[in-house]
Amino acid sequence: MTLDELTTEIRNRVGAHSPLSAIVKFDFGDDGVIRIDGKASPTVVDNADSDADCTVKVSKSDFGEIASGSLNAQMAFMTGKLRVEGDMSLAMQLGSILG
Repeated sequence: MTLDELTTEIRNRVGAHSPLSAIVKFDFGDDGVIRIDGKASPTVVDNADSDADCTVKVSKSDFGEIASGSLNAQMAFMTGKLRVEGDMSLAMQLGSILG
């Protein structure tokens, strides 16, 4: 999937009212970022690379597998495919968006 396709997919999953009242960023390195601003109303999902309460660093391909359900996010974290910076409790709540 392209970054635009992933962003649209996440935007559709989150909807107008994010279950998280925080800013979460998925950092795909050179492939870009997806940022979910749950503090905004309605929720903003974009590709702005700005500060976040929680940043999840993962490859775009692994993120696509997590979003599709073919890769377990906890297993990706434990094997080092996914790293979290910032508020770990927010990362643990992402299942409501990704799962």
